[in-house]
Amino acid sequence: MGVNIKWKMAGFRQLRKSPEIAADVESRARRIAAVAGEGYEDSQVMGKTRARASVITATYKAQLDNAKHNTLLRSLNAGG
Repeated sequence: MGVNIKWKMAGFRQLRKSPEIAADVESRARRIAAVAGEGYEDSQVMGKTRARASVITATYKAQLDNAKHNTLLRSLNAGG
């Protein structure tokens, strides 16, 4: 005998766009950029369905550093 679950998708959509989730995503991106070091920048945007954040290499020096040392990948734990 199984249990049927009816998910309220509107609630999930509302949660993904909430200010609390947006602040959490922003905080995680900032921590990752800070651990990665100079030349790495974070940015946030409210997408169509959810809050999004990214960390990029903003300088050529950071690009070289990331290519040689995988700095962004190694910095992901700071976002946890």
